[in-house]
Amino acid sequence: MANLNRTLLIGNITRDPEVRFTPKGTAVCEIGLAINRKYSAEGDNGLREETTFIDITFWAKEAETLGEYAKKGSQLYIEGRLQLDSWDDKETGKKRTKLKVTGERFQFLGSREAGGQANSSPAPAQARGNASVQPGAAEDGDEIPFSPNYL
Repeated sequence: MANLNRTLLIGNITRDPEVRFTPKGTAVCEIGLAINRKYSAEGDNGLREETTFIDITFWAKEAETLGEYAKKGSQLYIEGRLQLDSWDDKETGKKRTKLKVTGERFQFLGSREAGGQANSSPAPAQARGNASVQPGAAEDGDEIPFSPNYL
């Protein structure tokens, strides 16, 4: 039986990224991403909007790049995987869980003025030693088939 754990997201960073380092020196950056959805509900005359907030963790070079170039409000395209964290709550003694995303690669969207990075910015690295991708380009050199202008 095949399995797939892949998440594709576009949203805005909710707070300035902060980079920490593990005892072995690996960079870790946790960000919050806000994703807006507009929809019309039955019987409504207008559109409604809902926002989903997602916690995302990046590691290594991606974490360092986010810490250096991203800021609150930056729009990102993110590829990653879902991960379930679990721990024992010290206050209640109950087991707690949280579903979050482990980011594997990202791309800045938008312009510098809009809180993102323009295409002339340094290329964000891909996860775990793969070749880097220039913003606005797919791995094979073609343009990505979607951008904020098409949404």
